[in-house]
Amino acid sequence: MTDTIWKPDLAAYPGPKYLALSRALREAIRSGELSEGAQLPTVRDLAWELGVTPGTVSRAYALATQEGLLAATVGRGTFVAARAPRLGPTQPLFVEKEPLALRGRIDLRAPQLGDVGQTAAFRAALADIGAQVGEDWIDYPTQRAELTLRGHVCTWLADRQLGAVGPDDIALTAGGQNAILLILLCCLRGDRPVVLTEELAYPGFRHAARLARAEVIGVETDDEGLIPEALEAACRRHGAQVLCLTTEAQNPTTARLTPERRSRIAAIARHFDLQIIEDDCYTLSESTWPSLRALAPERVWHVGSLSKTISAALRFGYIVCPAGMGETGRLTAQHSFFALPRPVNDIVLHLFESGSAEAIRRRVGEELAERIRIMVNGLGRFDLSWQPGLRFAFLRLPQGWRASTFTRMAEAEGVLVRSADEYALIHGRAPHAVRIALAGHISLDALSDAMNRLSQLLSRPPYDPPAV
Repeated sequence: MTDTIWKPDLAAYPGPKYLALSRALREAIRSGELSEGAQLPTVRDLAWELGVTPGTVSRAYALATQEGLLAATVGRGTFVAARAPRLGPTQPLFVEKEPLALRGRIDLRAPQLGDVGQTAAFRAALADIGAQVGEDWIDYPTQRAELTLRGHVCTWLADRQLGAVGPDDIALTAGGQNAILLILLCCLRGDRPVVLTEELAYPGFRHAARLARAEVIGVETDDEGLIPEALEAACRRHGAQVLCLTTEAQNPTTARLTPERRSRIAAIARHFDLQIIEDDCYTLSESTWPSLRALAPERVWHVGSLSKTISAALRFGYIVCPAGMGETGRLTAQHSFFALPRPVNDIVLHLFESGSAEAIRRRVGEELAERIRIMVNGLGRFDLSWQPGLRFAFLRLPQGWRASTFTRMAEAEGVLVRSADEYALIHGRAPHAVRIALAGHISLDALSDAMNRLSQLLSRPPYDPPAV
C-alpha cells in the first residue's frame, strides 16, 4: 500500500465507473488534493477501497496517463505527473529511425511504394505546371478550383461499388488520416463521445479519436471481419456515434467483410443511428462487392487516398460523403485548411488528365504481384493471411511463439516486422501474430532473403509444445 490515501466518492459522477474515477482523478489533481509527484494506490488496493473491479481502476489510470496527468513507471508504481493535462497528442503515429539505425536490416514494417514511374511523372507535371504559374497562385486556395479534380476522383473510383456518386459528393483532404479526423470532427458531439472500431485496427483511428476527445471501444472480429452481433451489443452498451472499419482489407488481419455481413452492419447502423467511416486506403484491386457506402449511402463516409497507389508524399485523400452531405464535408475541410494547396491540386490533376495516375496504379499492381509471390513461396506453409493487391500480410505464429519474442528475434536476424500488439486498443487482446509489409523500395532479392530468414526462425520456436 502506498502512503497516499485517496478515496473519491464515485457516486458524485454520473456514467460508467471508470469514467467517474478518471474525472475524480482529474479534479483532484487540478485542485491540488493530489499533488505533483504523489504516488497513487495500486490498482488492486484502490479497487478494494472503492468496491470496483481492478479493470475499472486500470482503465481510469490509463485515461489519465493518456492525458498526461499520471505517469506509470514499471516496478515503481503510478504517480501524479502534473496539475494540468498535457496539451495535444502524446504519441507519434510512427517513429522515424535514422538510416544508420536501419543499416543491414530489411524493414518490412511499413508498406512503402517503390518507384515505378512516379518520379518521371512528377517531373513532367511540375514542368508543365511551372509554365502556367500565374498571379492566381498568390491568393488563398479555394474549393471552387477543386471541382474538376473531384470529377476525376469519381472516375478513379469507377472500379468500386459505391452507389450513385458525383463530384458534389466528394470532399478532398490532406491524405487519408486527415480525412478520418475531419469526419470525426464533423460527426461527434458531446463531452465524451464514443467511437467503435475493430478490436485490432489501424492505429490512426485511435489517434484521430483522441484528438476529437472521443473514447475508442473495440468490437470483436473473426476471420470474416467485424462480428455483427458484437457490434449490436457495443451499440446498446456504449451509445456510440461513429463506427470506423475497413471492409475490403482489414488492417492488420487482411480480413474481408462478406456481402452478408456488410448488409447486417448497415442495418445495425441504421437502427442505432450510427455514422460509419469506411476506410479503403489500402485496397489496390477492384471490388465487385457492394461497399457500405452503396448499402447505406445516407450514413457512410468512404475514405481513400493516393498514398498506397501513387505516392504518400502528395498527401492527397478524398471522402465520398453520405448522400446530400458533400457540402458539409467540404465545409469541414474548409474550416480546417481552406482547400488543397494549389501545387498539390495541380499536380494530382495533371496525373489524372495525362493518364499517368492510371498507368502508375497498373504498374504498382504488377510490381506488388511479384512481391506477393515471393512472400507466399517463402511463408505459405505457415498460417499466413493475404490478399491479391494488398501490400501487407498477417502471420499467425506457430505454437511456442509470442509476438513480442518473435519480433525481437526477427530483428536480431536483420528483419523488422510489426507485432499485432501495436494494433490492439488499451487493455485489448492481440493474437500471437505479426504484420508483414511488402515494402516496394526493397529489392526483390532482399525481400526473398527476408522471407527465408523468417521461415527459418518460425521453424525454431523458443520452446517445443508439449506432446499430445
